[in-house]
Amino acid sequence: MHLPSQSDKDSNAPEQQRPAGAGIPHVVQLVKWMGPALMVSIAYMDPGNYGTDLAAGAGYRYELLWAGWLASLMAMLLQYLSGKLGIASGRSLPELVRESFNDRRAFVIPYWLAAEAAAAATDLAEYLGTVIGLNLLFGVPLLYASIFGALDVIILLVMMGRRFRFIEQYFALLISILVMGIFYNLFRVGPPLGDVAYHSIVPSIPSTDALLVAVGMIGATVMPHALFVHSWLSRNKMDLLSGSGNGKNTVPQPKEEKYSTHARQQIRRLHLRETVITLSLAGVINAGILIIATPFYPNIDITVNTFVADANQLYGPIVGIIFVVTLLASGLSSSALGTIAGQVIMEGLLGRGWNIWARRIITRVINVFPTTIAILLGLPLLNLLVYSQVVLSLMIPLPMIPLVYYTSKRRFMGELVNSRITIGVTVVTVLIIISFNAYLLLSLI
Repeated sequence: MHLPSQSDKDSNAPEQQRPAGAGIPHVVQLVKWMGPALMVSIAYMDPGNYGTDLAAGAGYRYELLWAGWLASLMAMLLQYLSGKLGIASGRSLPELVRESFNDRRAFVIPYWLAAEAAAAATDLAEYLGTVIGLNLLFGVPLLYASIFGALDVIILLVMMGRRFRFIEQYFALLISILVMGIFYNLFRVGPPLGDVAYHSIVPSIPSTDALLVAVGMIGATVMPHALFVHSWLSRNKMDLLSGSGNGKNTVPQPKEEKYSTHARQQIRRLHLRETVITLSLAGVINAGILIIATPFYPNIDITVNTFVADANQLYGPIVGIIFVVTLLASGLSSSALGTIAGQVIMEGLLGRGWNIWARRIITRVINVFPTTIAILLGLPLLNLLVYSQVVLSLMIPLPMIPLVYYTSKRRFMGELVNSRITIGVTVVTVLIIISFNAYLLLSLI
């Protein structure tokens, strides 16, 4: 399959430097490109979002809607930059970080360990979503669900042996289930549009606890592992469409492929459209989860279990069942993205592969321990979800700062380097995120 071109401008360019398929409609081009941002979008609809959005809606009604929209806009900008980095440089963000450190282990290893910690916090939230989904949907006791939930590793590892397009289709199926389910529940709730519109644009933080939830919403939305992996996904997709990738390996060896400036600009435009479409939809889903929790105000300590039970009484059992199905779909799909991101981080920073079976099994074992302990002690699992997202929020600068640096330097980006306006907006975004985190830390001291 070849990447289609929008015009015949480069008809005289060498065959290996220009995409083929001139004259194909824009919609067809976009459909062929769809995949990188679609896969990344699940990071913004994962079980961590369920935890923070339910807490925001049930605890503060619509007052934190603005935080969800702000987080979605910031995520959209940063994910666009990450994907553009892969398109322009032909390398992933972890690979560029390792090159900047000149392979010096004294710098690479600490950075890698921190990145792995962020990935582990992400995987914990995804794993908990699967566990809670199994418990509520099939009545599996939580203790057993924590064991059965860990077996999703088998699904993931079998899937990794397929062609990459199969993985994209797997994501598309689960995301479709999630989106249709949330839209149905949102329709049943029938929120007041005036309140939704007002609190979407007028910021308010009623308390320190509300700030904790707001920061958790940002951590659940602007995901460190998603910033790491999007650059690789876009680079990989570009190679697959041009016929230079193998289409099977999840993390193939980096290749330096040559594309004309026109071809890279084409791909960047497709990437921009896909990112805007998929992450806008993710933002709507986040707002939807928050909104369907508002009828249960005031209940800052709401859990998925109590939400489902109360929703069944208020709207009938179909609403609760659909909600749990979407949660399970979210957990399974976000776990798959976490597996890919973990491989990209490890191979990009360490410059070597690691057996994917061993890596996934070890990660799952690590996550089983805190979850099992929480179950045995009777602790609310939703609390683990919320606090894992706060940890992720504090880890955001890890990929964010180098991402802004690389995309603003012409030697990495060429003609796709950030404009001054983009740099300015990105710096403001970075400052907002860091300010939220700093304020949270000061309030907890």
